[in-house]
Amino acid sequence: MGECSSPTQADLNEELESILQANIDAGAPGLSAAISASRGIVWQSTAGFANIESQESISKTHLFGIGSITKVFVTVIILQLIDEKLLKLSDIVNEFLDKSIFYKIENASTATIGGLLSHTAGVESWEDDPKWIVEGRGKELDTSWIWGKTDTLEYIRRPSSLTRGKYSYANTNFTLLGLIIEKITKHSAESEIRRRILEPLGLKDTFLEGFEECPRPESGRVPHRYHYATDKFRENAGICPSFSQHMWKKNSLIDATGSNLSVEWVAGGMVTSPSDLLKFVTSLRDGKLCSPASMKILKAWQPADGAEMGHGLFRIKSPSGMWLGHNGSVLGFTGAVWWKEDADCVVCVLANVGTMHCGDVPSSSAHVALNPRFLELATELAAYEA
Repeated sequence: MGECSSPTQADLNEELESILQANIDAGAPGLSAAISASRGIVWQSTAGFANIESQESISKTHLFGIGSITKVFVTVIILQLIDEKLLKLSDIVNEFLDKSIFYKIENASTATIGGLLSHTAGVESWEDDPKWIVEGRGKELDTSWIWGKTDTLEYIRRPSSLTRGKYSYANTNFTLLGLIIEKITKHSAESEIRRRILEPLGLKDTFLEGFEECPRPESGRVPHRYHYATDKFRENAGICPSFSQHMWKKNSLIDATGSNLSVEWVAGGMVTSPSDLLKFVTSLRDGKLCSPASMKILKAWQPADGAEMGHGLFRIKSPSGMWLGHNGSVLGFTGAVWWKEDADCVVCVLANVGTMHCGDVPSSSAHVALNPRFLELATELAAYEA
């Protein structure tokens, strides 16, 4: 009896493609995914549609919102400021920001930089506020409005039941970190992201929407942005009257293409391509953006809702090993980017469908990127000799 042969690269590619297609069949309108190693991208593919009505296909060059993966860019700048001796993990918010900014936001004034980065500051997230959900993503959303950088803080000026020192994920933490970056550098956070990260790495397809000139859907560079209109989303947020509604793969979707991500700012407002995101994360992984001391800060792991949280980065356990990275979800998009702790492999999956405030959904970027089989295949493919 002959021995079973190892899978070829073609076999691995085919199975990766099948995972993408299965997630399209389950309900994601479009997906764009890539896997890289130090030698570059070893696999890249797309599935589904940029526009489910015209059936325009997703392309490898389409740009997607990446949601909270934006926070990793902000984390890099904070760590660089620590490297430059302009900031310490033990510094507190009221040393930098005017009292009017954090007035009546419980635990904010004395939150430390470390607490903000690790989501242990005990500060409530504006994204969880019922009124904000309606006005920021739901039936009272003004799609033409460009939100101010501190507008979201108005929703959480009240007592909180959160405990300082205990993990509780909050967009507010990174809104405050963005404001601190601006105070220290005397430049906008978006210009610091561009100067410190995007320009040095040659990332020409990455933007902070609402605060920089950014490609719009009519340019053909950004797909339509869809969001699951589940019963839970309808109950919590309601449907913005300007959004069209569609049935897709037995799922109810809204087309939120007319909206923008300005409300997220540095907590989740970036758009990018898979290739740009892989370059950024690989540079971070390889210590090209922060000092060795700051990389230790990044990876100071603590328990966090079934995963581990460092300072601005998560670590998860999969059957294939430990993976470091971040997921993101905003109105109209989801994203996921992860690198393997003990191997030369980075995965990125972006989707033009949002999941926030929806409850259980059938498919998203995370459904692909954190699929144990996808990660196993990615590890095998990245290990092939160039």
